[in-house]
Amino acid sequence: MKLSEIKNILPTLENVEFILENGTKVPAHFHVTEVGMVNKHFIDCGGSIRTEQKVNFQLWNANDLNHRLKPTKLLDIIRLSEEKLGMIDGEIEVEYQGETIGKYGLAFNGQTFMLQATTTACLAEDSCGIPSEKLKVNLAEINSQPKCTPGGNCC
Repeated sequence: MKLSEIKNILPTLENVEFILENGTKVPAHFHVTEVGMVNKHFIDCGGSIRTEQKVNFQLWNANDLNHRLKPTKLLDIIRLSEEKLGMIDGEIEVEYQGETIGKYGLAFNGQTFMLQATTTACLAEDSCGIPSEKLKVNLAEINSQPKCTPGGNCC
């Protein structure tokens, strides 16, 4: 989801709610502790220099159980961030604390914002030797290999 999309959705909501893909709700008393731009400048495994720019939201749960972020307040934070940081209309990445800080994509189901799991990938598959398809293995060939036997010193 791009920044412009969330800005269009927020005025239509009474509450801001987030949910993880597994159905776990982000507690209603969450705080948005950061809204900003993340610029990543890196070299991939094939030696190509790359840049990536994303809008970043950081969600945090505090002991403030009475806190409820209203859509208008989040919209104000976004607008201030755009004004002060010169933010682009980029893809939103959400940081949320689980066992460690997780990075999520953002979607909307018509009522609730959904934190979508992200994955890593090789960006230089054509130059680093990763096969484009999974290798096909004949299980009969694997099973024809000698078996370990007690006392055979193969384990």
